[in-house]
Amino acid sequence: MIQFDRHRRLRTTPALRDLVRENRVTRDDLIMPVFIVEDLKGKREISSMPGVYQFGLDTILSEIKAITELGIKAIILFGLPSHKDDVGTGAWADDGIVQQATRKIKAAYPDLIIIADTCLCEYTSTGHCGVVDENGYVLNDESLKLIVKTAVSQTKAGADIIAPSNAMDGFVAAIRQGLDEAGFVNTPIMSYAVKYASSFYGPFRDAANSAPEFGDRKSYQMDPANRLDALREVASDEKEGADMVMVKPSMAFGDIMRDVREQTLLPLVAYNVSGEYSMVKAAAANGWIDEAKIVDEILTGMKRAGADLIITYFAKDVAARLVK
Repeated sequence: MIQFDRHRRLRTTPALRDLVRENRVTRDDLIMPVFIVEDLKGKREISSMPGVYQFGLDTILSEIKAITELGIKAIILFGLPSHKDDVGTGAWADDGIVQQATRKIKAAYPDLIIIADTCLCEYTSTGHCGVVDENGYVLNDESLKLIVKTAVSQTKAGADIIAPSNAMDGFVAAIRQGLDEAGFVNTPIMSYAVKYASSFYGPFRDAANSAPEFGDRKSYQMDPANRLDALREVASDEKEGADMVMVKPSMAFGDIMRDVREQTLLPLVAYNVSGEYSMVKAAAANGWIDEAKIVDEILTGMKRAGADLIITYFAKDVAARLVK
């Protein structure tokens, strides 16, 4: 008789498959992105992201209620101001839209973890993530000063975690020093350590009204073709004081997540970005795929690649299925 291994023995029933399953997505893994708009009343669906909405201050608590009732413990907050200028003043204003929303949410839901996206692109008239010189170049060190002011202002308003996404060199070190000097030594930094200049961000730029007015972000975000660059970025951010590191986007960068997982002992965050969300939604709307099964497979793949946490626009949908 032919001798061979019988791997199928552990796949014969659903219960047995569940028993030996190596990776699972839980509600504790999920972070829901939330868009808050300064001059909006009610809520408004984002046309390129079906099922995802922008909220005004008058409706934000209803969304937070829905999120918390599903057992999701963390959100990441993005703000759309009513006014923009060349230095993104609204990003660090005490009455900025993220600051207002944070105080409002914390008063009603003190146990919810609020992660503040810390960047200038939603607030600058150029749409870039920093200060731009007369030649259209985004200045690194000058931008860091404003990023630090933003991080401190967001933390004063009640943000639990600062998540800098500006992709400037030295941003973790600058923010860590700024937070410490302001007395916020216990505020963690979730660094967008590996942020590629990706085409998967298109729908987000509709949602956050943050597309660059000119040029692109390739002089500060990473080339998607580069692997070792990602590992250098993570090493720098870890040395500068990051408490968590992120890989963004996620679906096309599972190899990078695995590389980062093997390099760092810090918690690893995957960002399942807007373009990844919208592609699944479009295919599901056409009846080409089973959305729930595809989403579960995608997010499980991120866990398998090494992610501890997942920022995803599918968070509410997945949490609702996990409750049942």
